[in-house]
Amino acid sequence: MRVRDECQIIERLRRLLPAGAVLSSPEELKPYECDALTLYRQTPLAVALPADEAQVAAVLRLCHAARVPVIARGAGTGLSGGATPRPDAVLLSLARLNRIVGIDPLARIARVQPGVRNLAISEAAAPHGLYYAPDPSSQIACTIGGNVAENSGGVHCLKYGLTVHNLLALRVLTIEGEVLEIGSAAPDAPGYDLLALLTGSEGLLGVVTEATVRLIPRPECARVVLAVFDDLTKAGRAVADVIAAGIIPAGLEMMDRPAIAAVEPFVHAGYPLDAEAILLCESDGAAEEVEEEVLRMEAVMRRAGATECRVSRDEAERLRFWAGRKAAFPAMGALSPDYYCMDGSIPRRRLAAVLQAIREMEGRYGLRCTNVFHAGDGNLHPLILFDSNIPDELARAEAFGGEILELCVREGGSITGEHGVGMEKIGQMCVQFGAGELETFHAVKRAFDDLGLLNPGKAVPTLHRCAELGRLHVRGGKLPHPELPRF
Repeated sequence: MRVRDECQIIERLRRLLPAGAVLSSPEELKPYECDALTLYRQTPLAVALPADEAQVAAVLRLCHAARVPVIARGAGTGLSGGATPRPDAVLLSLARLNRIVGIDPLARIARVQPGVRNLAISEAAAPHGLYYAPDPSSQIACTIGGNVAENSGGVHCLKYGLTVHNLLALRVLTIEGEVLEIGSAAPDAPGYDLLALLTGSEGLLGVVTEATVRLIPRPECARVVLAVFDDLTKAGRAVADVIAAGIIPAGLEMMDRPAIAAVEPFVHAGYPLDAEAILLCESDGAAEEVEEEVLRMEAVMRRAGATECRVSRDEAERLRFWAGRKAAFPAMGALSPDYYCMDGSIPRRRLAAVLQAIREMEGRYGLRCTNVFHAGDGNLHPLILFDSNIPDELARAEAFGGEILELCVREGGSITGEHGVGMEKIGQMCVQFGAGELETFHAVKRAFDDLGLLNPGKAVPTLHRCAELGRLHVRGGKLPHPELPRF
């Protein structure tokens, strides 16, 4: 785009939005150059900060008419580069759409704008004895719009589900600024299940301006079993044993020795520093049910090889146990100048084997890797530690992460559980999916955004890109549909 055209776009944005709602100077754009995946950085053409749905629609209509790409952004806590800007694109920040539209305690629903923080929903619902179940580790900062874009989970997603399972309806704007009402506050909605399609679409199909979410009653009682293991493989097997015993914990998380060593001085959660791994297994519900389920959990853990089981004595200790797990990512700063957080999913029964394979990779790549993850649903979060000031360490960290993701695919899993594909996992998408599947994804994209203006270059690679990476086998050396846009 020519400088003159760039200036015209910025000026037209300023005419659409209130004073101070368009940022364009280098100093103003700097904070928006990346999301929480700081490996990829670019400054956008401009940042637009609309305050309501009408202003969002006006920005989208302008960009569509001018053929300018648009990248929606929430709180910037994403870990896959999904909100990484482009120099030819307008970054559409939804931070000012931060109003809780309403809470209906009888229907147990909340209507919220996309800039509302995840935790703020539960805080607002608390006087009614209700809360919003999905709880990503970044819930104090991440927003519901971003949670919808990535289909975020959290430590309690095993029992209560991901964002998609707690979402009833969406208001979405297309790239043309048209309003779509998806889903319903009723138990079911007519027509195709577009709600599931939009959830986790990473900003490629539309821009969320309002979400209706399900609220659930606060449990009468909740207790956590902290199980200690002297062997990582035993802990991995214990996870499968818990589920096989017919127990569905509210949360089931694992941390290995390096993660424990980083977290305990940081949070003082009461974790044993001599353990090879710990499991946090929570039961919630009526007090009598919790007491009986905790006894069953302890029995399963001890049969699997737990050397010790501690049960939270009160609510303060329960929250402290979880505080350690939720602080795992920031605690890594005490171990390494940089870390690369991966996000893959595997069948629970393959957990022990995958953990052993990651240990072997550490030796080959010469880098340490700590493991903290949603063990109950097989969602791994290996944290690869490196120092970007040392030549070649970043490249080794990226290669290490890529091999972990491809291992997840070989084991029958997926390259992402909740962080999304973004820019980070484009190459692994070519491993996970074949040419026919990728073509179908592109067909869905064209149905919503035929010019490829929404979040281009993210989540779904073109067949050309896969071929360039040498990751896609194409018969006869020819790529089908060469006219596919490079979004």
